[in-house]
Parts: sequence; structure tokens; C-alpha cells
Amino acid sequence: MVRAPELARIRIEQQRGNIERARKRIVRFDEHVLEAYRSERRVKRTLAAEAAKPGLLVVGPWTSEVGYEALYWVPFLRWALDHHRVPAERVVALSRGGPEPWYRPITGRYLDIFDLIDPSTLATHSAATRERGDQKQLARSAFDEELIRLARARLGVGDVAVWHPGLMYRLFRMFWYGDRSLDFLLRHTDFRTPRMIARETALALPRDYVAVKFYTGPALPDSDANRAVLFDLVQRLAAELPVVMLDTAWNVDEHRDYAFEGLRNVTTIRPSLDPRTNLATQTGVIAGARRFVGTCGGLAWLAPLLGVDTLAVYDDDRYLTAHLYAAKYAYRRNGAARFATLNLNGLRGVQQIH
Repeated sequence: MVRAPELARIRIEQQRGNIERARKRIVRFDEHVLEAYRSERRVKRTLAAEAAKPGLLVVGPWTSEVGYEALYWVPFLRWALDHHRVPAERVVALSRGGPEPWYRPITGRYLDIFDLIDPSTLATHSAATRERGDQKQLARSAFDEELIRLARARLGVGDVAVWHPGLMYRLFRMFWYGDRSLDFLLRHTDFRTPRMIARETALALPRDYVAVKFYTGPALPDSDANRAVLFDLVQRLAAELPVVMLDTAWNVDEHRDYAFEGLRNVTTIRPSLDPRTNLATQTGVIAGARRFVGTCGGLAWLAPLLGVDTLAVYDDDRYLTAHLYAAKYAYRRNGAARFATLNLNGLRGVQQIH
């Protein structure tokens, strides 16, 4: 039998242990929060220092996912350039695959990476970075430095200031990881819709159509079940309006397009695509569409900003939660077109009930 003094001593020691564990958790939390704020200060000091340099300001090179470029990088640049009062004529956007229309409202010049290197070189580099698990450009790599050197040579200039994508990634990962609020993201982005982007394509397209782009990835894994549901969805769309598929033979990131061959009232732009201009072509097709339907991510983030109603489809939202939260609020706040989502898991659950 434990005596009262001994029981009291045990309880006191337990309380001391609880207090010490709580103190350590607070210290770890404080250090985590402090590091987030230190990172923010470092990013903002770099933005200011590079903006203050004379001459051209290169924004890029962008070589990672299309979705992050459309949803975060371009709105971030629109905010940062305005905040630091950098005139458009100083700014050179450096990206790949022809997304020049995305940058046209905010930069004086666009330079495509595929004018500096062959597309296969970038494909090889991207595959290697994915294997290392570092496709997101958190820091300037040797490959980035080479692209900047080639850009300087093409522009015929010496030193240039650079806003590298790593600045955006390091700033916004605090939001993606739940360490900063949505308001923090919105204070460092400008989602004004680029209405000046028009249907810029020489392709022979129907007068009225739906643009569709389904690709594989974490949000929509390649499976027999997903292919069957998507096949049925495309057929249903084609029964209402012509469907123009944005499937390509070239991919600028790790995703691969679903193919829907032989469906009535469905055409593909694949034969007409040039890797060097594929994103410009796809942007023009989306801008001229009645609506856009596709995988949640990638160009689905862009379509509402072009004034095109969008249905974004996914099967797994584990990596989408923060992005959906940000996109839906930003679109409503800035008068973008309607953005709706379709969860295939939920759809299959309803079908099983019936």
C-alpha cells in the first residue's frame, strides 16, 4: 500500500514531468514560428536587394510544375513587381513551353528556355530532379545558373538582377504547411484576372466547344477505375458540345496525359503542338472555350483567371487541400469564372448507393 506522503511525491513528480514536456513543446513551437518569420524576412530582403540593382530583372528561370506557376508564381510576381515599383520594361520572364501570355501583362519581355536549350535537355534535367525528390526550385541550382547565363548572352547584357522561383517557394511553403494564414498568402499575391489573354491560336477549332485535359498524378492516379469514369465523363460532355482534348506528346513536368482515342465529337490538338509553344497554344484553346474540364491542378488553376468556367476533377486530395482553399477564395474575391470540383471517390460512393 502506497502511503500518502509517497503518493504526494509521485504526483508532484508527474506534474513536474508534465510541465517540462509542455515547456519543450512550446520551445519547439516558438523555434518553428521564429524560423518561419526569419525565412520571410530573408525572402523580402532578397526581393528588395535585387529590385534595387540597376539594369534588367530576370524573373525565373521557371522549370517546375505548371500548376505552381499558374496559381502562385505569376500572382506572386504581379504583387512583388507592384510592391517594389519595378517598371515592366526592366523585367524579363524566363520560363519554358511558351506561357508568354501569362507574363505579358506584367513583364516587358519574355524569353523561352527552349530558345536557349533543346526541350530534351530540360526533360532529362527534370527527370533527374524528380528522382532526387527536389523538383520544386527552393534554391538556385547549377542548371538554373546556366540558364541565367544563357539568357544574359541572348539578351546581350552583363550582370542582371534575379528573382528566382525559390523566393516564392520559401515564402509560401509556410502557408502550404499550415504555419501562416490564408491572409498571409493573399497579402503576397495579386490574382487580378488577366482578361487581355484572348484565343490566340491558329488551330481550326469549333465555334463552341469544351476544352478537356486529364493527366495522371497524385490527384488523379492512373487506374482502370479512373480511366472508366473519365471516359464516361468525356462521352457525356461530347454529347452536348464538341470536345477539344489538350493531350500532348510533350510534358513539361512529371504528369502524363490520359488519351481518349476514337470518341465521337472529340478531337485532339496533339498533332499540332510544338513543345516550344505548347503552353501558349493550350492557353489560347482554353481562353476560347465555353468551359474547361480537367485534372485538379495544372491548367485548371489558370482557366478561371481567363474567365472560363472550370470543373476540376480529382481522386485524392491529400496534396490539394491548401491549394483548393487558396484558389476558391482568391477566385471569388477577384471575380474569376466559376470553379467547381468533382471528387471521383464521392461520385463512386453515390453510384454504389444506387
